[in-house]
Amino acid sequence: MCPKNASYYGNRAATLMMLGRFREALGDAQQSVRLDDSFVRGHLREGKCHLSLGNAMAACRSFQRALELDHKNAQAQQEFKNANAVMEYEKIAETDFEKRDFRKVVFCMDRALEFAPACHRFKILKAECLAMLGRYPEAQSVASDILRMDSTNADALYVRGLCLYYEDCIEKAVQFFVQALRMAPDHEKACIACRNAKALKAKKEDGNKAFKEGNYKLAYELYTEALGIDPNNIKTNAKLYCNRGTVNSKYEEAVRDYEKVYQTEKTKEHKQLLKNAQLELKKSKRKDYYKILGVDKNASEDEIKKAYRKRALMHHPDRHSGASAEVQKEEEKKFKEVGEAFTILSDPKKKTRYDSGQDLDEEGMNMGDFDPNNIFKAFFGGPGGFSFEASGPGNFFFQFG
Repeated sequence: MCPKNASYYGNRAATLMMLGRFREALGDAQQSVRLDDSFVRGHLREGKCHLSLGNAMAACRSFQRALELDHKNAQAQQEFKNANAVMEYEKIAETDFEKRDFRKVVFCMDRALEFAPACHRFKILKAECLAMLGRYPEAQSVASDILRMDSTNADALYVRGLCLYYEDCIEKAVQFFVQALRMAPDHEKACIACRNAKALKAKKEDGNKAFKEGNYKLAYELYTEALGIDPNNIKTNAKLYCNRGTVNSKYEEAVRDYEKVYQTEKTKEHKQLLKNAQLELKKSKRKDYYKILGVDKNASEDEIKKAYRKRALMHHPDRHSGASAEVQKEEEKKFKEVGEAFTILSDPKKKTRYDSGQDLDEEGMNMGDFDPNNIFKAFFGGPGGFSFEASGPGNFFFQFG
């Protein structure tokens, strides 16, 4: 009846806001100020909608306009402060996510959601961090709430898959990752998670097949490769460790069998078979330093150094100070193993003994007392010459003094 009345659009916007329909309300609020740029309540409602939806910068612009029209407006002053607080929480959360301080990110998102209750982006970030902290039911609940409102939300589908992946429901997880990629083919996190999940499933199944066929050496190698895919997947890795432990016991059975054969008939052939089995048993119980560094057995000295540099920085404890206790423990273990691997493979004599399956203890290498920080300091120039810095989402660069 009266389509040019700014107040009517403003009133309908207010009603939609009370119903929690902020996106629809935003359209009405914007129309109200297009019709009357001096309509203070219209600017306030537009800003409130922007803020509720998580667009704090746009909200600030609306509240600033309201203050230009009425500089004493208490609501505009308070909402302007709220919008700036949300932008600060976003900034802190982005930095802490890169530091893997997921608990702090959850805290920041909880504070931001007090002012932006309809922001799916904040909810998804919170849910992803809850999943990384092992709080899967909470993460699932947040993602499911979003999917009930928007079944095509690729980020929510990714988080659902991530929870299932870390709970060792690999097949179901892959289904959610694939669905997320259908909605958003360029979703990088879903792509990586899907690739890891498929690789983990394939390696585990291949290891099981080799074990059933009695090829214990291959089974051991496949389980070891599977364990290197994702150190954060605690539940799946626990099963892989159990499987690999069972394989080790099979090596021991082979040794016992060949001992019986040799005692029965002491031929050179049987003696060699026993010796080979004992060597394979010894090798199966030791760490694969080539796999730890990610190099092949013919790697040059420069390739070994380059691999150490990359892996040491990747697993350095400082980089994972904000992670969960389980992840920190796993990364510390990997950091130590990388140092061990470099110490052995960079020394031609130790490398030769290692390759031949001989004991390294005879060389004075007691790896139980090994301090990975010493080799790290020697390699990078000592304390004070190294620091981590974030250079944007997902990127780190390293400085050396």
